[in-house]
Amino acid sequence: MTNVKKSVSTKLGSLLAAAALTLGSTTLYAEEGPIKVGVLHSLSGTMAISETALKDTILMLVEQQNAEGGLLGRELEAVVVDPASNWPLFAERARELLAQEKVDVIFGNWTSVSRKAVLPVVEELNGLLFYPVQYEGEESSENVFYTGAAPNQQAIPAVDYLMNEIGVERWVLAGTDYVYPRTTNRILEAYLKDSGVAAEDIMINYTPFGHSDWQNIVADIKRFGSAGKKTAVVSTINGDANVPFYRELGNQGISATDIPVVAFSVGEQELSGLDTGPLVGHLAAWNYFMSVDSDVNYDFIDAWIEFTGDENAVTNDPMEAHYIGFNMWAEAVRKAGTTDPDAIKDAIIGVAVPNLTGGYAAMMPNHHITKPVLIGEIQDNGQFSIVWQTPSTVAGDAWSDFLPGSRDLIADWRVPMRCGNYNVAEGACGGSKAKEEAAEALGE
Repeated sequence: MTNVKKSVSTKLGSLLAAAALTLGSTTLYAEEGPIKVGVLHSLSGTMAISETALKDTILMLVEQQNAEGGLLGRELEAVVVDPASNWPLFAERARELLAQEKVDVIFGNWTSVSRKAVLPVVEELNGLLFYPVQYEGEESSENVFYTGAAPNQQAIPAVDYLMNEIGVERWVLAGTDYVYPRTTNRILEAYLKDSGVAAEDIMINYTPFGHSDWQNIVADIKRFGSAGKKTAVVSTINGDANVPFYRELGNQGISATDIPVVAFSVGEQELSGLDTGPLVGHLAAWNYFMSVDSDVNYDFIDAWIEFTGDENAVTNDPMEAHYIGFNMWAEAVRKAGTTDPDAIKDAIIGVAVPNLTGGYAAMMPNHHITKPVLIGEIQDNGQFSIVWQTPSTVAGDAWSDFLPGSRDLIADWRVPMRCGNYNVAEGACGGSKAKEEAAEALGE
């Protein structure tokens, strides 16, 4: 009997200990609360046309993750703020998310000037930012993961396509007046000249955010394209200024057969507000289109339509970038067993997750990812017909090979280098210049 009593007592003690551990674990989760996911996108102002859908994408992904049990046994909670297309306000809202709301990660920004404004904040407070939009490169931060295209994953292949497949000889580089178009066009201008294009065959034009009067500019483009050489517009025009720009192209009878436009910031979301009839045949360069034929894409579209309750809801490239970035972050959290930023930085390099084109995206040591490059042609239903794509994915370059100050720079956030701008010629790391770059971008 004594042995039986001891056995029962031991089993009871084990059960009580297990219950205590379970209770302690539950209490611990209750004390920690949910994993907070910051959402930093403009829901008003000139960029709301593009960014509102990205906010909703993160909300959908958070909802899906919670339906699968959350992460690390904890629920995810989205914390949404509206920087209202006000670039300095992005920095304030990022600080609010990190310092007050104590978010574990931020998904957000569209324009490069807003990202530059946020950079010093996320570096100071050691936050994590997943940035989902194509950009000009010339940057690699330990605290930022660039899931949109670098120039070698969008701008350079688009120019190559126009030059080699369409025979373009004259180039209009038209952009919104801020850091992304200006830096991208510096890269493109250098690339075109290296390719033998004369300076007089390159026209560069910048307009402010929200620009609406395009009559004279489009007339200038039309005149520039009447010199007997095949001409194209490479557009880095951002936000709602695209609506009157494309409308004026139609008003002046400029078709894609006359002067094709290839856009880097116009996707399905922007076209949903336009009469696309006059725009048929114009182009866009992205890494994803809604028209991609893959099972994972169809599943994503179905989920998006169900989430929005809108049968006509469209998907686009930056949404896919958030899909990739969110899943990379979630996988890194599982891999690290924590949401600690330093642990995530180490765990996420090398993580590969499905993209929506039927392949995989991998996080590289320079905090950029691998992406296919696609050229799409606008159809009258507001979708894109894919006319060209790379045979495989392309790894994003943080630093351009076509700018003198960047050719010798590499980024690698692994030990022992841990540097975003290592100069291989000098054998030295340049260190963070986030504060200086933010001041310069906001001063433009």
